[in-house]
Amino acid sequence: MASGSNGKIRSISYARYGYIFILPFFIVYAIFQVYPLLNTFYLSTQSNGSVVTESVGLQNFAAILSGSGGRAFKAVHENFIRVMGNTLILWFGNFIPQIVLSLLLAAWFTDAFLKIKGKGFYKIVMYMPNIITAASVAALFVMLFADSQFGAINKMLMNMHILDAPKNFVTGQTTSRVIIMFIQTWMWFGNTTIMLMSGIMGINPSLFEAANIDGATPTQQFFQITIPLLRPIMLYTMVTSMIGGLQMFDMPYLFNMGTAQNRHTETIAVFIYNHFHNLKPNYGYSGASSVILFIVTAVLGGICFIFNKDDDPKAKERRSSKAALKSKLGGL
Repeated sequence: MASGSNGKIRSISYARYGYIFILPFFIVYAIFQVYPLLNTFYLSTQSNGSVVTESVGLQNFAAILSGSGGRAFKAVHENFIRVMGNTLILWFGNFIPQIVLSLLLAAWFTDAFLKIKGKGFYKIVMYMPNIITAASVAALFVMLFADSQFGAINKMLMNMHILDAPKNFVTGQTTSRVIIMFIQTWMWFGNTTIMLMSGIMGINPSLFEAANIDGATPTQQFFQITIPLLRPIMLYTMVTSMIGGLQMFDMPYLFNMGTAQNRHTETIAVFIYNHFHNLKPNYGYSGASSVILFIVTAVLGGICFIFNKDDDPKAKERRSSKAALKSKLGGL
């Protein structure tokens, strides 16, 4: 008689079903993300034109980054530098006030000693601009700041005798940039505030209680406890904001009068779109610009993670030992 205990116990593995369930995600990701990315790298090495037939290698990158090769390449280089500058100005101009405002609001709403009524209502109101489509917001602000008879801001300022004639807010260099920075800050500060609030609420409350017992002021608690412990969520916020800022397209493209693009608010994403959807498409320049943007974003993101990387205790110990040994040898 065969003993059941002597036989091998057969186990059923259900791991393959997990792969089957997640397979649709990878298929969709490969079709709509991986293939376009690889195709962009391919187009960046091809000639410009409606039909890509000739490989030009790194010529498109040389034209964009250095302008070498002729007058046409120099014009592309100058335009790329201009739109990259516009992109950085618009990003910094909305990220800095956004993060400052969000930090103050997050600290205010999560303070256990402030009994603020209706916190849920304020959270909803702050987050609501984030769910409004950019096209609607752009159309609204264009109508508000237009220099025609429909411009509400111009009419109000003229009625108050602040302006003698309608001012060109939409296409002016400074005014158009400031308005887009304000719109971006207004639309996204609620999302950033919610993220920072979640980070603050994850901090151990006993730290703040101990600080209160030791006599620390709210300002000292904010800079000595809250800010250092918020470093991971701040990194996440900065990286996501950087990616969104460098790829800013909808608001700079839509905030204009007519079909002419405002040179002072044209971002690199708009630059890529204009070359791709031109009457004579320049697929090579669009692809090369996209690859450059991808590399810049990856490098900046890597730098952010390097600065946020926690020090290894063993590495700290090795550095301390080397410093002590160096000091000892120096004293001999």
